[in-house]
Amino acid sequence: MKNFKKLKVWEKARQIAIDVYRFSDTLERQQAFTFSSQITRAALSIPSNIAEGSSKRSEKDYYRFLEFSLGSAFELETQLDIMKELEIGDADIIKNIMDEVNEIQRMLYGLMNSLSKANGVLATDG
Repeated sequence: MKNFKKLKVWEKARQIAIDVYRFSDTLERQQAFTFSSQITRAALSIPSNIAEGSSKRSEKDYYRFLEFSLGSAFELETQLDIMKELEIGDADIIKNIMDEVNEIQRMLYGLMNSLSKANGVLATDG
């Protein structure tokens, strides 16, 4: 078992989830109805999957949960991109969160690559 709380990628993902939740509180009622639940679930899924994966016995299973986390990061990025295009919510906040999400994606790729090299875990193993 790995201590996920010591991972910088988990700390950053946790902060994004908090930022997205706070951002969703700023949305107007109709906007919140449409987007709030989706963006908060995707954002919460990123650190949650990192944490859950750290409990797995095999590196292959851990890698799979990192893939889930990465998928949630791409889902969040897509939702924010659509909000930006539709001019829903504060554009500066969306840009800042998207920048953080892009950094998380890079960090997850890095962690997955290091697992892959160290343990022979490959993306095609799943």
